[in-house]
Amino acid sequence: MIRLLTTSILIAFTYQSVAQSIKPADPLAHTFSIVARDEKTGEMAVAVQSHWFSVGTAVSWGEAGIGVVATQSFTNKSFGLRGLELLKQGKSPQEALDFLLSDDSGKDFRQVAILDKQGRVATHTGKSNIEFAGHANGDNFSVQANMMLNDKVVPAMERAWKENTLKPLAERMVLVLKAAQNAGGDIRGKQSAALLVFAAESSSSPWDDKLVDLRVDDSNDPIKEIDRLLTVFRAYEHMNKGDYYVEKNEMNNAMAEYNKAMKMFPLNLEMEYWTAITLANNKEIAKASAMLARIYKKDKNWRELTKRLPKAGLLTVSENDMKELLK
Repeated sequence: MIRLLTTSILIAFTYQSVAQSIKPADPLAHTFSIVARDEKTGEMAVAVQSHWFSVGTAVSWGEAGIGVVATQSFTNKSFGLRGLELLKQGKSPQEALDFLLSDDSGKDFRQVAILDKQGRVATHTGKSNIEFAGHANGDNFSVQANMMLNDKVVPAMERAWKENTLKPLAERMVLVLKAAQNAGGDIRGKQSAALLVFAAESSSSPWDDKLVDLRVDDSNDPIKEIDRLLTVFRAYEHMNKGDYYVEKNEMNNAMAEYNKAMKMFPLNLEMEYWTAITLANNKEIAKASAMLARIYKKDKNWRELTKRLPKAGLLTVSENDMKELLK
């Protein structure tokens, strides 16, 4: 009886071990992605799309001055933080990847790419990834995909990366995602996407070292939405620059930045509003009043906000000018 019980336990343990080696019980993130570095700025990025909810919470990892990681297919999320830690310890991307896979019973199902701040890369596509699966890499980039509709996706991603060298890194990453989708993409379709960009070096203000952080968790067209959000992000960069110039009392530069923002995002009332407030503070009351009147017509709450700005020190005009601005 004891021998029978022992045998049963041994069989159960063996079956469990075999089952784990056959298919890991990790989150699914069958997908296509790119890790890359801008050789001019040193910035590093990772971008991803999948027919899976909130892919950005599982696949994309990075740290300024260290590197970026994409971990996908049957996703071992620990590879993100552990991979970055291994890079911090001075290991090359290949050494880090070899270490991560060395004791991973599910390595045949993994797809992982690691890029460091020098632009070195290492990529693994396990033999049990669902077709079509593969990767291509070189200095400063790696593209990888699994469960694709066809075998044209990875070559399309590589071409898009190499053909768009003049684009800023974030925009270049989106173009790679678009190329993957246009070539066939995920056999299941589209659902979520993410884009992360990190500074070349870490700073004393680490909260500013993540330069772009955009996610679309659930959408019929996540890459299109990421592209739209990136345009909005760029518009707000101009708004922030405008605010900076206002602080320095360089109003011409401020207005130039605000105008760039409005051209990029013309339907955004807030951009137009703060441009008007800047005009008012610069004593261009007639221009400011005309802009504000159009804004108030669309949404009366902006008039109420204008009333509150003087107390906060954000609008410094005379009583008569204030009356003009509130018309």
